[in-house]
Amino acid sequence: MKLEGGCQCGDVRYAVEGEPEHVALCHCADCRKSSGAPTVAWAAFKWPEFTLTSGKPSIYNSSGSAMRHFCPRCGTGILYANEEYLPGLVDIQVATLDDPDALPPQAHIQVAERVGWMQHLDKLPEFERYPG
Repeated sequence: MKLEGGCQCGDVRYAVEGEPEHVALCHCADCRKSSGAPTVAWAAFKWPEFTLTSGKPSIYNSSGSAMRHFCPRCGTGILYANEEYLPGLVDIQVATLDDPDALPPQAHIQVAERVGWMQHLDKLPEFERYPG
């Protein structure tokens, strides 16, 4: 499987080829703070399967050996690497794929840090577009 993706402004683009090791929704506080969202969908690939095709991300050490790569222009988070906990893997943010439906999540992780109201989202009303 070959997939491509990139940031919101288009300056940083990448490709991944192969099957992900895992695809998960992460609920940790570190992901929340870096994304501004209650959860982040990640897909882990082996480093050799990841190719930066354009641009150069900025890198932020968010905690310990956690390195977050993001577009220096628009701020979109692109990838996460942590050689201590995920040696040889790169986690890409699934929502940055051109086709995010290609990698549906298989699990929730770090639920010990999940925001409480995330457990009952299925009970909220839904609207096709912004409600009028």
